Amino acid sequence: MASLNGEPPGSARLELVDGVALLRSEDAILKAMLQGWEAQQVGGRGLRPATVRDRRGVVQRFLDYTNEYPWHWTAQHLDEWMLELVSQRHRVRSTIRNYQYAVKAFCDYLTRPEYHWVAECEKRFGTHPVQICQEWNTLAHLVDYEGNPDRRPMTRYELQRFFDYADDQVDVAVRRQRKGALSAYRDATLFKVIYAYGLRCREASKLDVSDWYRNPQAPELGRFGKLEVRWGKASKGSPPKRRTVHTVMPWIVDVVEDYLDNVRPRYDLGDHPALWLTERGGRVTPRHIQQRFADYRTALNMDSALVPHCLRHSHVTHQIEDGVDARFVQEQVGHRFASTTAIYTGVSGDFMNTMMNRALTKAFEIEDTEAR
Repeated sequence: MASLNGEPPGSARLELVDGVALLRSEDAILKAMLQGWEAQQVGGRGLRPATVRDRRGVVQRFLDYTNEYPWHWTAQHLDEWMLELVSQRHRVRSTIRNYQYAVKAFCDYLTRPEYHWVAECEKRFGTHPVQICQEWNTLAHLVDYEGNPDRRPMTRYELQRFFDYADDQVDVAVRRQRKGALSAYRDATLFKVIYAYGLRCREASKLDVSDWYRNPQAPELGRFGKLEVRWGKASKGSPPKRRTVHTVMPWIVDVVEDYLDNVRPRYDLGDHPALWLTERGGRVTPRHIQQRFADYRTALNMDSALVPHCLRHSHVTHQIEDGVDARFVQEQVGHRFASTTAIYTGVSGDFMNTMMNRALTKAFEIEDTEAR
């Protein structure tokens, strides 16, 4: 994307005025570099302002740590900063990688010839910026999930206990004649939808009534054959990713239909698009989902490592256990890498024994055939 005089957004020739002497030239050039990088990311690459601010904040922290201008940075500066972040600040791998990516992106911008910062620095300071982030001193992004290793799928028994308890809260609220009956019914349905479609909390909270569609290949599911997820997890700086999730657990159809026909209308909010409404006319938030899950988990004395995201883990695991093709499951939950789906999968001992017996039976059959 070109701008004034054919120069791309962020070019040194756009950020600096020819023929003007700079007071404190090092600080002025640094300021122009940072402003130019913002222009290049927003105007040239179309990244979101929030993403650009986050990346600039990382670069500013690196500047503060090194106390050096970018044209004096070396790979050693990066190594020392990484050592401090890991050993003293205890940053996790995903954070370290995000920091490295921000510094690398800034160095890429400064060293690309079309932005003219190398020539500008050579002319003014007799040196120039270089790329200090290389394969040998940065973390590779091998998978797109690096969450808490204690997080696991719920067993089918745990899942049934949880859903039964959520359903019981509706009866409890009705018996006590409290206002919470509607919200308890809503939340019980919400948790089942998260599990049945393998959703993240934010994806579930953003659902609208109109996000369900018929599936011509499964007319028996009626209007609930497919679910359009419009707020899928975004890549850094990109808009949310959309995906279509096919209904693979038919029991969820009756659950959602009952909620839409008999419960949601009681909120009396007219044409409000949200699937999960609050009494005040808003949309249920991910924070509410997390808190309500934690309340139920505590009441049931379940493992404290369990969180709403474990319902998504459970969806993946139980689909694999039920013999669903792994590639289909990967597409359903919106994983870019098959390795991520594998991380989400924690099949049970019974399933592993079944698979082992099948493998042994097949191997013995082959041996018998060859012996004959």
